[in-house]
Amino acid sequence: MSTRETAIKAAATYFNDGRFLSDLAEQVAIRTSSREEEYEDDLKNYLDRLMRARFESMGFEIEIHPNKMLERAPFLVAKRIEDPSLPTLFCYGHGDTVPGEEGRWRDGFDPWSLETVQMPSGERWYGRGTADNKSQHAINMEAMRHVIETRGHLGYNVTFLIEMAEEMGSPGLAEFCRTNRDMLAADLLIASDGPRFSTDGPDIKLGTRGALNMRFRLDYRDGGHHSGNWGGLLANPAIVLMHALTTLVSRTGEVRHPGLKPERIKNSVRDALGKITVTSGPGDPQIDPWWGEAGLTSAEKVFGWNTFEVLSFITGDPDKPQNAVPPFAEAICQIRFVVDTDPDTFIPLIREHLEDEGFEGITVEPARMSMLRASRLDPEHPAVDWAVQSIERTTGKTVTVIPNAGGSLPNDIFLNIVGMPTLWVPHSYTGCSQHAPDEHVLPPLMKEGLEMMTGLFWDLGNGFP
Repeated sequence: MSTRETAIKAAATYFNDGRFLSDLAEQVAIRTSSREEEYEDDLKNYLDRLMRARFESMGFEIEIHPNKMLERAPFLVAKRIEDPSLPTLFCYGHGDTVPGEEGRWRDGFDPWSLETVQMPSGERWYGRGTADNKSQHAINMEAMRHVIETRGHLGYNVTFLIEMAEEMGSPGLAEFCRTNRDMLAADLLIASDGPRFSTDGPDIKLGTRGALNMRFRLDYRDGGHHSGNWGGLLANPAIVLMHALTTLVSRTGEVRHPGLKPERIKNSVRDALGKITVTSGPGDPQIDPWWGEAGLTSAEKVFGWNTFEVLSFITGDPDKPQNAVPPFAEAICQIRFVVDTDPDTFIPLIREHLEDEGFEGITVEPARMSMLRASRLDPEHPAVDWAVQSIERTTGKTVTVIPNAGGSLPNDIFLNIVGMPTLWVPHSYTGCSQHAPDEHVLPPLMKEGLEMMTGLFWDLGNGFP
């Protein structure tokens, strides 16, 4: 007899016998760095060759749509319509990655080749995209496959969207979804990205913080000038820019300008975050308790507040420093923000602030083609409790509900533009080194993710929440 337990057991067998590892290795091998133009063919092949074949084997119909804002990063829309009268599930993933950073990985690993390593803490699988996001949408696809193979059907329709430019801020995605709202309409989104709050138990996130990347640039003159002859006479743009940035963020990481942070944390959000204790896990960096907004808990700092980060700072030639006053300085900075602030005001406000503070000549412009906005589903939505019960039934573990992730995803597009409730069930962990060399995943979390998503997709066939 086909049962929920049968489907979960079949998914676990698929993982245990190495087929999931083999399938993930095939995904990692495609060099899908979206920020580098030379990988255009790889970005397209990931969809048209690999994903198309996998979806078609599950009974999906595939369409690949152009991205009008970034030609090298099209969209794949996979649909499985069992009955037009049934409700529709929406799933999402992104096949693109950040650059591979070849030559900077442990033991000379090739980022585009999946490597398995036994560590004292357990096995790890290394490779670019393992955590972000190839394993995560692969888990959800395979969980769905095992429900179909076990029960013979899902009991609902599915639309699965995979994009190839999330690591650039998802340029073109909002426009595509707005134009094709009817085609993408669904009753519920269940997707996976980002890390789990803790390796000890699963969690559900109901939205994300937004992210705005900005380029600060100060040019004073053409070329450097000898610091012995001109030092003390020529203004140093790096020093001026550093001081300008400290008027926006303090030496302890507090956002200084009130217009760049929320007035307060809502009581409902504070109550939810009060149940969460943020700690460093194995392999994680140690938290600096003195850093960030004073008076907030660690959970409130990362899930309920805005942060200002300097991602890079360059002046002169870092590889060949000269005894010269540099001609320019440039910083790439980022504001992570919650739904309680308006990101469209940030850059105009910063420009006005710098001018008022007497910092002339500093330009502030967006550093990405588009911005990921903040979003948050109401924690009292019935889908939340339904998903918690399903996952707890599968894992026997308590599920943590987090109002929004600390990172950023295009959730606002699905929640607010397409118009559907959104649940994010991550399968990675905070120490996975995503966006850095040595990106990896933990096999036990992959297996648990596959099992609990199989249970979720099975339960959904018994009725949408």
